[in-house]
Formats: sequence, structure tokens, C-alpha cells
Amino acid sequence: MATATTPTKSSVGQRMATMFRRDPYISRLIVLLLVLLLMFLIVKPGNFLDGATWDSMAVQFPEFGLLALGVMVTMLTGGIDLSVVGIANMTSVLAAVIMLSLVPAEADGGTVFFGIAMAVLAALVLGVLAGALNGFLVAKVRIPAILVTLGTLELFIGVAIVITAGRPISGLPIAYSNLVAGDLVGVIPVQLVVFLLAVAILAFVIRKTTFGSKVYMLGSNATNAKFSGLNSKWILIRTYMLSGLFASMAGLVMLANYNSAKADYGLTYTLLTVLIVVLGGVNPNGGRGKLLGVVLAIVTLQILSSGLNLFPQISNFYRDLIWGGVLLFVIASSNAKWGGFVRRVRTKKAEDPS
Repeated sequence: MATATTPTKSSVGQRMATMFRRDPYISRLIVLLLVLLLMFLIVKPGNFLDGATWDSMAVQFPEFGLLALGVMVTMLTGGIDLSVVGIANMTSVLAAVIMLSLVPAEADGGTVFFGIAMAVLAALVLGVLAGALNGFLVAKVRIPAILVTLGTLELFIGVAIVITAGRPISGLPIAYSNLVAGDLVGVIPVQLVVFLLAVAILAFVIRKTTFGSKVYMLGSNATNAKFSGLNSKWILIRTYMLSGLFASMAGLVMLANYNSAKADYGLTYTLLTVLIVVLGGVNPNGGRGKLLGVVLAIVTLQILSSGLNLFPQISNFYRDLIWGGVLLFVIASSNAKWGGFVRRVRTKKAEDPS
């Protein structure tokens, strides 16, 4: 007769150690997320558990979360897309202009729906074309991705400034805000649904398609990928097109949240998206990274940001300082030989039990 055995402390510890070794980034993010939740629950339980706080988080993080998905997919190839905020603002400006021209104040339901649909479609197409430009310059002209996307960031923002003359475009159809900034079945913010849809699309692309496996292969070793017969240039172009698509989706979400479009909305998101992707375990050199890690990093940083809002004595001007410091720490710790350090500590303890 078999008897149930209770797991020993050592066996539980071994399983936890195995989990950390297999995926240290995700494991650290889970621990960090739990620590933040526990800390804010202890320090500010009433405010942190308020439904309005969580509803605000669900509305806010899809903006930079969608941008981070675009940065992630380009970083998997060993590149980067720093132009995502510029693409988001340029496409949102285009959508706003089209809505104002196609949906007059006295328009009926059918006209409103048509105008909004055309604006959304035009924004998504423009985002893909902007990404294609980035991919062409990286793959065909062979300019480093960081230089290309820094340049196109200014280009796209410049286009938006020219269209708007530096002023926000407001007076959009209220139906658009009600649609994108509303709640699904009265509970779930539509912005969150859009983000989850984008996550599902990216998960399918990188896990279930040959294009996804080629992206990882290209990022792991571009030379081997070339000699394996992969069309590296076309893969890069499609990767940046996908990033542009996610950026335009973020622009449409921002347009609904602010009910206006402007050339310089969300400029601080550039650093934040890079931090999210690196914190999520994506190798800046390409070839390694999981979508789950990036999603956990998005949620973790949103909780940290919302938690800081509960302390009025902490100025918002410290945010960039905090994000920059965390980014440097993550990159430095990722490159450190922690495994060798731990083994040396264990060896020393074994040699000196006292």
C-alpha cells in the first residue's frame, strides 16, 4: 500500500531553485510583483484595494503595454524600435483628422460608425507603413536600428507637429471615446481588451508560426540564419511592420483616453518601454525572451507607478530617475555571473561549516 509522503523542505527548495534556474527573469518578476503587492497592502491598504485604483491601472497600462510589445518583437531580432511613441502620436493625429472631416456634429449613427471605422483603418495602415520604413532602413540600407528609429522618432513627431501646428486636436466624436474608452459589459475596460487581443496575436505569431521561429533564429545568430536560407531582410521588415501595428493600436487607445491628439503625448514612454522589455527578460542582443515575462513586467511597473501615486510627497519628477536606475540595475545584473557567484558561496560554506 502506497503511503503519501510530505515534501521535505529540501525538496521544495530544490524545486524552487530549479524554477529560478530555468527562467530566472520570470521568477524574479513574480517575486517582485508579490513584494510590491504586499508592501502596498500593508502601507496603504484602503487606497490600494479601492476599485477605482485598479480600474485606473487597467486603463493606463495598455498605452505603454502595446508600445512595449512592439519594442519586444524588434529586440528579439537584435534590433530595437525607439520610434513607437512617434508612430503612436502620428497615427492618432491622422485618425483625429479623419474623424473630424468625416463625422460632422449633426451626423447620424451610420455616418459616425463609417467615419470612426475609416479613421481606425487609416491609422493602422499608417502604423504598418511607418514600421515598414524602419524595417527598410534597417534591413536594406543597413543603418543600425537604434539610429534609424531615433531618426524616425523625430520624423514622425515632426509630421504630427506639422499637421497639428503644435496644438492638440480635440472635439472628436464622443462615440469614439465611448467605444474605446468605455467598459465591456460594464466591467472590463475596452483598453484592456485591446491589449489582451494584441498579446494573443503576438503569442500566436511567435509561438505558432514559422515567422516567429525565424525571428528567434535571426536574433540568435544572424550569420547562421543567412546561411540557412532565411530571407533576413524580409523578416526584419515584417518585424518592424508588426511593431508599427502595435504602436498604432497604442495611439488609438491614447486618442480615446485623452479625447484628443497631440504630437508629444507619451514621450516618457520611450524609456519605459525599453525598461519593460529588458526587465521582462528579452535579451537586447536578440534571440531570447518570453512574452509572459514582458507582460509580467508591464503589470509590475504599473503597480509600482500606481503605488507611488498613493504617496503625494513623492513627486512625479522622480519617475524617470527611478525608471532609469531600474533599467541600469537590470542590465547590470543580467550581465553579472550570478551562477558562478552562488556556486562560490556554497563551496565556501561547505569548506567552512562554522
